[in-house]
Amino acid sequence: MKKYLIAATFVTGLAGLGTMGMALADDDDCRVPMADWQPREAVQNMAEAQGWTVRRIKTDDGCYEIKGRDAQGREIEVKVDPGTLAIVEMEYDDDDDDDDDRGGRDMNQKPTGTSQPPANGLFVPGSKPGAVVQ
Repeated sequence: MKKYLIAATFVTGLAGLGTMGMALADDDDCRVPMADWQPREAVQNMAEAQGWTVRRIKTDDGCYEIKGRDAQGREIEVKVDPGTLAIVEMEYDDDDDDDDDRGGRDMNQKPTGTSQPPANGLFVPGSKPGAVVQ
């Protein structure tokens, strides 16, 4: 009896993980059956009609992904719905949503200027840091 209870709990847990995985999926994923996809040539034509220069078209998260340059010459990465060719997401090269958390700054750059500690009594020049917990 205990084996069946463990097996039932395991199966229920797996079913819950599948549902949770669907809920955690990105909103910029495309869910279009392959039979309804527009051909790559249509993606190329759509991009050129926008004034973009296409360097690469690939698939990512069920969407077409275009890498190239826009009409102003900026690097772009565009996700396109494969059925409607609607733009799902568009990023410019100067968008700083990389995972490096540098904000586009050189991490070896020395800070400029000086700053003074706040005049709240916590930072007194020449004294050791301390704290009192009450």
